[in-house]
Amino acid sequence: MSGAGAQRIARAVLIVPASSPAMIAKAAASDADEVCIDLEDAVAPDHKAAARGHVVEALRSLDFGGKTRAVRINGVDTPYAYRDVIEVVEAAGAALDTLVVPKVSGADELRFVDLLLRQIEDAAALPRPIGLEALVETAAGVLNIAAVAAATPRLEALIFGSGDFAASMQMPLETIGGVDAHDALYPGHRWHHAMQSIVTAARARGLRAVDGPYAAFKDADGLDRACAMGRALGFDGKWCIHPAQVAAVNAAYSPSPAEIGWAREVTAAYDQALAAGRGAVSVGGKMIDEASLRACRQILGRARRARLID
Repeated sequence: MSGAGAQRIARAVLIVPASSPAMIAKAAASDADEVCIDLEDAVAPDHKAAARGHVVEALRSLDFGGKTRAVRINGVDTPYAYRDVIEVVEAAGAALDTLVVPKVSGADELRFVDLLLRQIEDAAALPRPIGLEALVETAAGVLNIAAVAAATPRLEALIFGSGDFAASMQMPLETIGGVDAHDALYPGHRWHHAMQSIVTAARARGLRAVDGPYAAFKDADGLDRACAMGRALGFDGKWCIHPAQVAAVNAAYSPSPAEIGWAREVTAAYDQALAAGRGAVSVGGKMIDEASLRACRQILGRARRARLID
């Protein structure tokens, strides 16, 4: 990932159905970092063709206020995907940042979309390439995550989809993205392997890692727990299925004032130590070395991209 994609921030990613122009407009005016207009699960088969028109109109007419503008196409194994790409990108590609490819099980799905995009971009003389985001939500996708992450330089993000992943794994599930009675029966975090595999592959390739949605949108405490878990595992942000979730997700995936203050203190102290010819320094009774410095610089980088500091 390079160029504009490397600078994008994706804390709260608000997903909205392509069949609802009113909801798309509301999302465009929200505080989300990214708006994903959904042509897949949120749109019935008979309405997919018309929904593409809503997507084009929204991209061409709405002010997204600097948000990343994404569209989730249908799976490449369906008869809808190629038309999703062609109709949306030919008509509104200049106003589109990324395409989200669902149910990615291997590198070939991304390479297919990459090739199709390249042809459309050349024919339409688009000003910049469109990025890809891979929604990993199958057993095969997790098994092949390293190949998925390396499929194309166009790839910007890996996203975990726990609902379809549970179905793929034949795991019982009551609440998408949440903890339910089945978790109490298992002595561990049921999603840990899949989530950590996705974050690891993303970090190895310089990609964003985004956790999937928490479906119980009225359960604020449950959302907070899910965000804390995702952040602890290294995710950059989380999908939201309701505007009411955006503020909490943005806060959870932003460095806190205490983290920013600590990072500033450490970097200043380390710079002073280097100037004095020392390679390690103690701050607040803790030894700080190069690894600590890298973590602090990451915190400050995230804070700048979120426009929390200059």
